[in-house]
Amino acid sequence: MKVLKFGGTSVGSVLSILNVKKIVEAAVQEEPLVIIVSALGGVTDKLLATSALASGGDAAYESELSDIITRHLEIIDGVITQAGPRAELRNEVTGMLDELSNILKGVFLINDLSAKTSDTIVSYGERISSLILSRVIEGARLFDSRRLIKTIKQFNKHIVDFELTNQLIKQAFTPLPRVSVIPGFISSSRENGEVTNLGRGGSDYTAAILATALDASVLEIWTDVDGFMTADPRVISSAYVIDRLTFTEAMELCNFGAKVIYPPTIYPVYHKNIPIRIRNTFNPCAPGTYISKERNDTGKSMIKGISSINDTCLITVQGLGMVGVIGINYRIFKTLAKNGISVFMVSQASSENNTTFAVCNADADLSVTVLNEEFALERSQGEISDIVAEKELATVAIVGENMKRTPGIAGKLFGTLGRAGISVIACAQGASETNISFVINLRYLRKALNSIHDSFFLSEYKVLNLFIAGVGTVGGKLLEQIRIQQSMLMEQNALKLSVVGVANSKKLLLCREGLNLDGCIAELRENGEAGSPRHLCEEILKMNIFNSVFVDCTASPEIAGIYEELLKNNISVVAANKVAASSLYSNYVRLKETARQRDIKYLFETNVGAGLPIINTMNDLINSGDHILRLEAVLSGSLNFIFNTLSADIPFSRAIMMAREARYAEPDPRIDLSGKDVIRKLVILAREAGYKVEQEDVKLNIFIPEKYFEGALEDFWNNIRELDADFEAMRKRVEAEKKRIRLVAKMEKGDCQVGLQEVDRFHPFYELEGSNNIIMISTERYNDYPMIIKGYGAGDDVTAAGVFADIISIANIR
Repeated sequence: MKVLKFGGTSVGSVLSILNVKKIVEAAVQEEPLVIIVSALGGVTDKLLATSALASGGDAAYESELSDIITRHLEIIDGVITQAGPRAELRNEVTGMLDELSNILKGVFLINDLSAKTSDTIVSYGERISSLILSRVIEGARLFDSRRLIKTIKQFNKHIVDFELTNQLIKQAFTPLPRVSVIPGFISSSRENGEVTNLGRGGSDYTAAILATALDASVLEIWTDVDGFMTADPRVISSAYVIDRLTFTEAMELCNFGAKVIYPPTIYPVYHKNIPIRIRNTFNPCAPGTYISKERNDTGKSMIKGISSINDTCLITVQGLGMVGVIGINYRIFKTLAKNGISVFMVSQASSENNTTFAVCNADADLSVTVLNEEFALERSQGEISDIVAEKELATVAIVGENMKRTPGIAGKLFGTLGRAGISVIACAQGASETNISFVINLRYLRKALNSIHDSFFLSEYKVLNLFIAGVGTVGGKLLEQIRIQQSMLMEQNALKLSVVGVANSKKLLLCREGLNLDGCIAELRENGEAGSPRHLCEEILKMNIFNSVFVDCTASPEIAGIYEELLKNNISVVAANKVAASSLYSNYVRLKETARQRDIKYLFETNVGAGLPIINTMNDLINSGDHILRLEAVLSGSLNFIFNTLSADIPFSRAIMMAREARYAEPDPRIDLSGKDVIRKLVILAREAGYKVEQEDVKLNIFIPEKYFEGALEDFWNNIRELDADFEAMRKRVEAEKKRIRLVAKMEKGDCQVGLQEVDRFHPFYELEGSNNIIMISTERYNDYPMIIKGYGAGDDVTAAGVFADIISIANIR
């Protein structure tokens, strides 16, 4: 035989009850069924609220009671189609509701609600729902669980007397009917027969008791979810149903917040090795979660699921007077038990000078009071400090029997939290190694759950959440490249790039679930909120989203100014912006060191050479033990384009305009012509090569008089033609000498200079075409024959591709 339990949502409407009928009719074809029924969804809470109103002398209880009566009668009218049986059931239910009404009226008149009366009142929910279901299912026989499940009172709780209960159940179900219906939750006292109940989730417990006593083949818990999830789907959209769990895993998940089944449900069936299957009344075709003693080692992750309790308070008892003293913990937990306070996690230092435990927030103040009283003498002598409560916390547990004897699980867990910038306040792990629990600040709960889910491959995809500042030329191309590659990265690399924020110089647009890349730039212009670099930083930190990457496609010093705060909050930074890496050496070092300490990334490959792998190559050389001695490079794509474009027909001023029109030069080309952009690039390379260099240390051999950089941009365009003749003369001379003009940046053992150089046809820089860049790297290993990197050094597409490559490297998929 099989035991089926249907929760409140399963019998909460006409449609759901008809679903239950179909499920039962299909299942009964295979074997006899015992059906446990909860009260209609929400009725138990409604009865408790109505009782509270009545006991407080509030006549509004009558309106609440009227709602309860109306709902039950409407359900009957919807599920019983024949007039005669419908009228008969209505009469029976009305009689029970009249009894309930009289009890509540008495409570109202005397303004008192005893525990005995409260238990009686809430019992009507299950009694009426089971009666209705027994009439809906053809041939079903209704049993009264008050006659079967007997309890005794311990610590103000009703504890099942299993010996007597099992005996009564076996007697009542001999012979076993084809379909039996029993109200869940309710029971009666062994001593006097008064109505009692099994507490929250008691219908699950009722089902387990019946399954154990009758040696059921399986216990099916029918609810409104498909089964146990890897995490709370309200927090983690990628959470999915766990197909198999052991009893131990299910118990651990239940104890730490997974509300799929009532934890005590597992104990009775575990001892009889009766499997539990969680099913969805509203999706009966779903296989659900199967719970048994057998371990399933075929999963891709060492953990099965993550559970959490957001109602957590930590109490710490500490003092040097605790060290070596026997019985301190006994006194702590004895005091808590006497006052009915439940502890769900304990952590103790090996030095024995403190014990920390977790309770719900509602018990926090009482815990502090009773423990301060218990240790009053020790506190007065200074042996134990005043006991305090730390609130606004959350407890998280990772669960899985595959963690046993597997090295590195705890290290990976705490490393993941550390990279996310989440501090662990307390932690605990039992010798069974099936659960690692820890306490964190409540405001980091969502971030912690997402980070762990992602890190332990419980998610289908690894997710990077991107904030992109600057959506013009480079940023716009980057968004387009991400849009095109998104599906391929998800399919081939299990990597999901989610753009959760975009910003321009005036507005920002954020969405935790991810923006639509087809229209996010237009939406930013139309619906973005007014913003500034400071406001953008504040909003990013407020989102507190996991695996965050800030991508800077601007040239803004103000945007570069927020890097440090982002890095300190464990947000990786990818920068096409050269400002930060070429700023004061102390700032450059501080940003790099912050990223290193936080185990995140600060990447700026595109600061030099657009998409060319220059900085990464230099880092690889240094990390492998080589030393960079000398650098020689053409680093300005715009100036190389200008000097390559000069001809008898194209004067210097026209070549500058063509570079700007082709987007190789800055909107203000004086930035390129002054050599300052090359200086910044050379400073960055010298620093990455291991040398302490400031921009002021670079010797600049300027080739355009200073006066052309003064005044407005319009003045520059009006005056720059004055140099056309000089540059034409230079061009003719070097052409006659079969040479070419290049702006060359050099670094030798930390000494840096930038200036024009005429190179002959044997020089590697001679054939450098268009806007290309080239760099020669001389090291101890590559001395006689320097390493040469050459290619496109400017352009929106290649720069965006370089930024994209840095983003991909953060995901560690290459």
